[in-house]
Amino acid sequence: MHCPYCGHTDSRVIDSRDVNDGIRRRRQCLSCQRRFTTYERLQPGGIFVIKKDRRREEFDKEKLLGGIRKACEKRPLESGAIDKLADDIEAELFTLGKAEVTAATLGDMVMEKLKALDNIAYIRFASVYRKFADITELKQEVDSLVDGAEQVPASGQLSLIPGGKMARAAAQRRRRN
Repeated sequence: MHCPYCGHTDSRVIDSRDVNDGIRRRRQCLSCQRRFTTYERLQPGGIFVIKKDRRREEFDKEKLLGGIRKACEKRPLESGAIDKLADDIEAELFTLGKAEVTAATLGDMVMEKLKALDNIAYIRFASVYRKFADITELKQEVDSLVDGAEQVPASGQLSLIPGGKMARAAAQRRRRN
């Protein structure tokens, strides 16, 4: 470790603490005696995403976050929920232990997590990811959410259809089928 002040290569660790995704170390240069802080985190081997056109692209968490943020734009989500979702997906990818993962697998992971987080964000992401050809496909996806939803949305999620309308809509759909 090079001292940022004098460039000397030797330093000693004064204090180490665990932080979010790594270790924070307080160091002291053995030459100039000045102190500085370093952060260390595990850099796992790269995971490559195999795209639909068979191209391979290195997994980019920022790109994943961008897509999730777009889907969750203007939604009343808790602070840090989007980052936690991306962290969970990244951890799940590394847990798989594979060097390559298909874009479809990654998309399905995002869809699963968004469905539990926010129904509207899920539909927004699904409309881009699944490339709905027409309004009928979108309606089928919304209907599947409404049919599978309980009376009270999970974990403080806003209702997809307000009030008792959701139960009435599901009952009407069952009568038609």
